[in-house]
Amino acid sequence: LEEVNRVEGKKHPWEREWSYGWSMLRVGALLRRTSMDDLDAWYERAGRALHEDGHRPHQPDVARHLLEEIGLDPALVDQAIADETTHDDVRTEHQKVIDSGGYGVPTMYMQRADGSEHCLFGPVLIDPPTGDAAIRLWNAVTAWVEFPQLYELQQPKQKHDEIAIAQTFSAYLNARDWVSINRGVEVGFGEDGFEVVGSADRDRS
Repeated sequence: LEEVNRVEGKKHPWEREWSYGWSMLRVGALLRRTSMDDLDAWYERAGRALHEDGHRPHQPDVARHLLEEIGLDPALVDQAIADETTHDDVRTEHQKVIDSGGYGVPTMYMQRADGSEHCLFGPVLIDPPTGDAAIRLWNAVTAWVEFPQLYELQQPKQKHDEIAIAQTFSAYLNARDWVSINRGVEVGFGEDGFEVVGSADRDRS
């Protein structure tokens, strides 16, 4: 999203020494080369730090601390940033999503019966299920692949939904160091839900 929402004239994420979410993905790219379990642990801890704990995993020192928390070497942050090929890994996957028409997260690729890939955006929810309920949700999502010309199924958001989303996002909103962009428009989250703020000149997400 840093690249999708980049303001004209500002550097691309791969041109910066450190670039918020992009750099966190570079750490993930390095971890993936040796252990998917380590990658999963990094995604879970970094995501929980930002969205639930209100910390800033997109800052180098916090990222190092989180790696140490999950039993990994904090120096992996510096190794990932020093390795230019981690830029290549993230940029390749970013371009794959763009070429598929994707525009945000989560974007997933599912395999069809004929071996080809099916790109899906979602699921988007604020109360992730666990256990059997999580399996039912996963099965519902993967069933979509059977219908390649089913493009959209969306539940309209009423005011109470917007308020619930804003409340759920409060930790994230306090921890972020960027503005939030929805389809090219800066949006804010207040006690009454979503509000359009306007165009933005500072860092976007």
